[in-house]
Amino acid sequence: MQEDKLYEYAVIRLVPKVEREEFFNIGLVLFSKKEKYIRVEFHLCPDKFAFMHSKLDYEDIQQNLENFKAVANGENSGGEIAKLDIPERFRWLTAVRSSVVQTSRPHPGKTKDLDKTFERLFEELVK
Repeated sequence: MQEDKLYEYAVIRLVPKVEREEFFNIGLVLFSKKEKYIRVEFHLCPDKFAFMHSKLDYEDIQQNLENFKAVANGENSGGEIAKLDIPERFRWLTAVRSSVVQTSRPHPGKTKDLDKTFERLFEELVK
């Protein structure tokens, strides 16, 4: 019998005007310490982005999200933070910050299948 795996996830948000604290969900990061698992996906809808009426540049945000993913995946392009172990990278990615790309507070859960849970949460919270 397959055992439940503990995990934490946070929703990645785009905050076009930080001072207004308005946001919309654009991605998800899910992490399991015991399974040494971390996964990040994002979807930045060009149509939603156009409705924001902000001075943000779509390509700049896409690059920020790619950098976020590089850190999560431990890629060299993610810099020094990407060299940390998975739990430290997750904590760094989900730290409270005042920028246009932020995350929700982490939420815990249990699952038998981390990838299936990721897909379900991504569909429910992002798309």
